[in-house]
Amino acid sequence: MDFTELEGIEGLRWSWHSWPVSKPDVSSLVVPLSIMCTPLMPFTELPILQYEPLSCAQCAAVLSPYSRVDYTSKIWVCPFCYQRNTFPKSYAHINENNIPAELFPTYSTVEYHLSSGLGSGRTANGPLGLRSNSSSFSSVSAYSSSGVGLDWAGVGPAFVFVVDSCSSEEELAALKRDLLQLISCLPENALVGLVVFDAMVRVYDLGYNECLRVVVFHGERDVSSEQAKQLLGLHHINQSPGKTSAVHKQGFLLPVSECEFNIVTAIEDIHSTPLVKPGHRPLRSTGVAISVAVGLLEGCSINTGSRVMVFTSGPATSGPGVIVNSDLGSSLRTHRDLNNGYASQYKKSCEFYKKISHRLSDSSIILDLFACSLDQVGAAEFKIPVESSGGFMMFGESFESEQFRKCLLQMFERDLDGNLKMFFDATIEIVTTKDVKICGALGPCVSIQKKNDSVSDKVIGEGGTHIWKLSTLTSRTCVAFFFELANEQKAKPSSAFFIQFITRYRYSNMGLRKRVITASRRWVGKNSPEITSGFDQEAAASVMARLANHKAERSFAQDVVKWLDKKLISFAAKFGDYVQEDPSTFRLSTNFSLFPQFMYYLRRSQFIDVFNSTPDETACFRLMLNREGVVNSLIMVQPTLFQYSFDGPPVPVVLDVCSISPDVILLFDSFFYVVIHYGSKIAQWKKLGYDRDPSHESFKKLLEAPELDAEQLVAERVPMPKLIKCDQHSSQARFLLAKLNPSVNHNSRYAEGSEIIFTDDVSLQVFIEHLQALAVQG
Repeated sequence: MDFTELEGIEGLRWSWHSWPVSKPDVSSLVVPLSIMCTPLMPFTELPILQYEPLSCAQCAAVLSPYSRVDYTSKIWVCPFCYQRNTFPKSYAHINENNIPAELFPTYSTVEYHLSSGLGSGRTANGPLGLRSNSSSFSSVSAYSSSGVGLDWAGVGPAFVFVVDSCSSEEELAALKRDLLQLISCLPENALVGLVVFDAMVRVYDLGYNECLRVVVFHGERDVSSEQAKQLLGLHHINQSPGKTSAVHKQGFLLPVSECEFNIVTAIEDIHSTPLVKPGHRPLRSTGVAISVAVGLLEGCSINTGSRVMVFTSGPATSGPGVIVNSDLGSSLRTHRDLNNGYASQYKKSCEFYKKISHRLSDSSIILDLFACSLDQVGAAEFKIPVESSGGFMMFGESFESEQFRKCLLQMFERDLDGNLKMFFDATIEIVTTKDVKICGALGPCVSIQKKNDSVSDKVIGEGGTHIWKLSTLTSRTCVAFFFELANEQKAKPSSAFFIQFITRYRYSNMGLRKRVITASRRWVGKNSPEITSGFDQEAAASVMARLANHKAERSFAQDVVKWLDKKLISFAAKFGDYVQEDPSTFRLSTNFSLFPQFMYYLRRSQFIDVFNSTPDETACFRLMLNREGVVNSLIMVQPTLFQYSFDGPPVPVVLDVCSISPDVILLFDSFFYVVIHYGSKIAQWKKLGYDRDPSHESFKKLLEAPELDAEQLVAERVPMPKLIKCDQHSSQARFLLAKLNPSVNHNSRYAEGSEIIFTDDVSLQVFIEHLQALAVQG
C-alpha cells in the first residue's frame, strides 16, 4: 500500500489503516489510533462546487460518496448515523445517470464555495456548520472608517505592524525598507495600522492628514481590551434591534487606498531610540504593544481576517510580559533556569501571553513574530499565542538578511487572480461513526469545547470537542487527531467505519469556503494480517514525535526519553518475530523495521535534548514540528543526507559518521538548516582553484550540483532555513556531526585519518541491540 499516494487523494496519513474491534487490542498497538490531517492540501483534481452542501439533519455530516441514495424517492441515508434525509427541490433532476459531484465515487474530497458569508446559513436539511464564536461567521459588523461605512465584502484582511524602535539605525533602515515594499504590494482594500514601541507605545492615527498624530500608552501599565478601545475611541454605540453596530470615526486602521501616503510617512519617521543607560538593555514594552494592537483590531470588529505582525530585535524589559530586567547584570533565562525555577519572570509572562492567546482566539486574530537578533527575544513566552493563533515565527540575525526579506514577501504571495494566499477564521469539525470516539488534537488549533456523543472523556492535547478553531492555516498546515473506541463496541470485523473532516475557512477577502474530506476504513479482528500491512511507520513516527513534543513542554527531558523507550520496547515485543530470551532471533517485518530508527533519532533530536539550545530556539523548533506534515516532520527528526561524487549522480546515504569521506560532498537537510559539507580533498582542490581551470570542468560541475539543490531546498521552504557551507574538520562541520549516528567514536576502534565523533551517546547499532535484548524478555 502506497501511503503517500493515498495522502494525495485524501490529504490524510493514518498511523493504522485497519482498526481492531476491541479496546484491549487497540491498547496493545502502542501507537495510538491517529490521523495526520492536512485540511487544505493542494489536489490536482479537486471539484469546486458553487452551492451549499447538504448536511444530515441529525449528525450534520455532509453528503458524500458513502451515502446510500434512493433516486426514486429522492432520499439519502447518512453513513454515520443512518438518518434518512430528503433531497431538496434543487436535486429533483438527479438519477443513476445524473448524479451531483459530491456523490462521485472518486470524489472523497470536495470543496464548496459558499454564496454568502452573512448569517449562519441553513441548508435544506440542517445547519450549514457550527461556528466557534459569534464574532467570526455568525455576525458581521458594518465597518466604519473616516465616518464612511464599508461593506465587509469590499474590505480586505487587516494588518497591524508592531515595530520595535529600540533596534539600531541600520537595522531599522533595513526593516523600514522592507515594510515600505510590503505596503506597496498590498491590495488596495487591505486594512493597515502601525504601532511603534520602546519604553512607550505609540499608535499612529493614519486618518489625520495635518501632521503625524499618535496615541501614546505607558509601557509599564497593563492595558485591557476595553481600556485600549476606550483610549483609541473605538467604543460601539447601541442601535435599534436588527441593525449592526458601528464603530465611531477612527483613523487607526484604514484601507491602503485611503492612507498609503500617511503610513509611508509614518514608517519613514521611525527612528532608533536614543542611547540607553550604560550597563542596561533598552526599555522595550513589547507586551503592552501587542495588547494595544489586539485591542485595536477587537475594537474595529474586523471579520475578514487580521494579523498582528511584531518586528523586534530584543527581549521585553518593561511592563507586562517582561522577559528580563534592563540591567545587563541579569542574564536571560536558560533551560536550566526554567527547570530549577530560577526564571522569576517566566511564569508571570506566560500567564500574560495566555490571556493574549484567548483574546486572539475569540476575535480570530493571528500573531506573527519576526525576531532578528543575536540573542534571545522571549519567543519561549511568545510561543503560546503565536502557536494557538497559527501565526508565523521567524528567527534571523539581522533585518538586513535575505532570510528575513524572503520570509516576509513569501507570506504575502498572491494567486493568479491577485488575491493574497491567506486563509482566515477556520474551523475543523469531525464527524465519526458511533463506534469511534474523538480524544483530541495536537497542532495550531484551539478546542472550542463543543461536545457531542462522539467526544471521548479521554483528552489528548486540545480535546473535549469535535470542533476546533484555527485563526489561520496554510496549504501545509497539518493537525494530528487522536481517536479511541467506544466503550460499547458493536462493530464487526470486515465492516466499514467512516470519519469526515469538515474545514470551513475564509479565503483572503473572497468569501467563505468549506472543504469536506470523507474517509472509510475497515474494522479487523485480533492479530489480523491487515493490521501489519496497514501500519504507516512514517505517520506513526510523526505522531509519536508530536506526543513527545507535547510531553516535553510539561515534563523533564529524561522523563520523555523514558516514556519513548517504554513505548518502543512494548512495540517491539508486540510486533517483533523472535524466540523468547534469544535476542539474536529478533526480526521486524518491513512495515515496522524503520520505526525503531525513527525513535532513536527522536530521542536525540532538538525537541527533547535541549542541550546547546536556548529556550527561544527550542520554542521555535517545537512550534514548527507541531504544524508540519509527515514528510517535513521526519526531516526534522531524522535529517536527509545525500552524497555527491565523481562516481555518478547524487545518492542518499545513511545518516552516519561513516558517510563522511575526503573525496565526496555531502548535502545535509535538517529542515531548519541545510549544510553543504566538503570532504578534506574536495576542500583542498577548491582552495587551489581547480574549479576555475577549464581542464577540470567535471570538478566545477561537482561543486555546482549540491549548491543548486541546496538553493532549491532553501527557496521552497518557509521559514527559510539557514544555509551553511563548511569543510571537513572545520568548526561549522559541527552542524552535521551533531546529527550523525556516532558509529565511530573516541572509545571505538577506528582507522587512522577516519572521521570520529567525540560523544558518550550510544550508536544506533548499540541502541537496537539493547532494544532486542529487552523486547525478547517477554
